[in-house]
Amino acid sequence: MSNDPLAPLAELPGVADAADKARDALSAVHRHPVNLRGWVNTSTEASWRGGRSSAAIDGGSVELRRDGDFDDPILAGAMRVAQALDGDALESLTTVFRRAPMQALARLHMLAAADLVDDADQLGRPRADVDVSERLELLGRLITGATSVPAPVLAAVVHGELLALAPFAEANGVVARAASRLVCVSSGLDPHNLGVPEVTWFRQVIEYRDAATGFASGTPAGLRRWILLTCTALDAGAAEARSIADAAR
Repeated sequence: MSNDPLAPLAELPGVADAADKARDALSAVHRHPVNLRGWVNTSTEASWRGGRSSAAIDGGSVELRRDGDFDDPILAGAMRVAQALDGDALESLTTVFRRAPMQALARLHMLAAADLVDDADQLGRPRADVDVSERLELLGRLITGATSVPAPVLAAVVHGELLALAPFAEANGVVARAASRLVCVSSGLDPHNLGVPEVTWFRQVIEYRDAATGFASGTPAGLRRWILLTCTALDAGAAEARSIADAAR
């Protein structure tokens, strides 16, 4: 019997094939001629598109001001997170995420929720709850190597668990989606952070929320639905990345 706690998820019907499809799509977009030499620019565009869509999923504005400021606090936080997922900042954050994922999550929350909480002491601090602490500890172990499931499955679990657990006072959605991106980067699934799965999640926001509720239920059907939706979004996010690269030719 496998000691991998996530192994049963990878064996759910259709999951392995969907994970392979997402992996192949992201691998292909990394081989796009533009991304072979200019991925720094396309990655920045992907991060910004992802940030705007992530904010919109949580009811934030998608309007970007020319002066770089954001009137909407949800969008402001999501775009600060987008900046942390770009360039040298991404490399630094990924390094922390690999060895101390809770520190990386705290950093993401400080960026995402800075304009949403009245008490600055809440920034980066999960709720003081035994269940929250135990589940975050388990999540940290999974991120740092306690599972060998395909990266899309782990990305789905990290994303879904953070949504279900809602460990912070605010901005859990933005943090969860950013953490999913960090899994993709740190695992080598999307090393240059080119994909934009948030666009699909926003376009299918009702399905996204329903599937997240299904994941939180813990039933095999609910878990499968969420993982398959994640794989679909990663696949579609690769297509979005390809359109960014095509436009940059």
